[in-house]
Amino acid sequence: MPDGRPVTLYCFAHAGAGVSSFNRWPAPGGGGAEIVPLSLPGRESRRREARITTRDQLVADLLHVIAPRGPDQGPFALYGHSLGGLVAYTLARVLADTGLPQPVFVALGATPPPDDPPALLHAADAPTPELLRLLADLGALPGPAAIAPGGVWHRAVLPVLRDDLRLAAALRAAAVDPLTGGPLSVPLLVLGATGDRAVRPATLGGWQRWSTAPVVRRTVDGDHFFVRGHQAPKIVGRACRVARRLLPPAPPPAPTTVRNSR
Repeated sequence: MPDGRPVTLYCFAHAGAGVSSFNRWPAPGGGGAEIVPLSLPGRESRRREARITTRDQLVADLLHVIAPRGPDQGPFALYGHSLGGLVAYTLARVLADTGLPQPVFVALGATPPPDDPPALLHAADAPTPELLRLLADLGALPGPAAIAPGGVWHRAVLPVLRDDLRLAAALRAAAVDPLTGGPLSVPLLVLGATGDRAVRPATLGGWQRWSTAPVVRRTVDGDHFFVRGHQAPKIVGRACRVARRLLPPAPPPAPTTVRNSR
């Protein structure tokens, strides 16, 4: 193991959500990862900020958090769930294109590959009843009481969800554009769930086309929101520990020159 520093794991949530999905991650993740959830504008502690819907806005908002990392800060990785997977892919792509330090791996949960668009791709502007039907068909709605017309979900979550779907469409379009997308050169860890009606595990095999490095797939129990369970953090935490072991040893510090005062 090169040194005692954990892998910093930047985490990005699914559409319509903040980073509370990762509240349970530090303990199951084990000692190999330092969990750093990054929230997008318009939710939780950033709820008063304008939401973002374009790739340029995303990069401007998040890249300054990750880009300044240097070798002395240790390795880092990215995990994104559903929409968050597209966010993680996009940031890794921008880091590569600008010659900045790369993550040791990118982990993607419940995220179809960019060239295999999901049913919700063009649903951002659908009438509310149609959007709710699509979400219900995919198992992506809370219980009926939570989504009662005029309730908190309609007022606070639905507008965020619509803008997140716009952002997802923009990120997918950029990923399949040769000027802004294409395969990564870092390993991918792709997670799916047996009961996910929105993203079937077989769909995730398409991520093999999106990296020139190894792509590993894992299937866990649960539905589309398996990020809240215990299996995903264990798998990703294990990947962080393996990544640490495979890193080359850190170079020794430069010798200090002692000047003769005579």
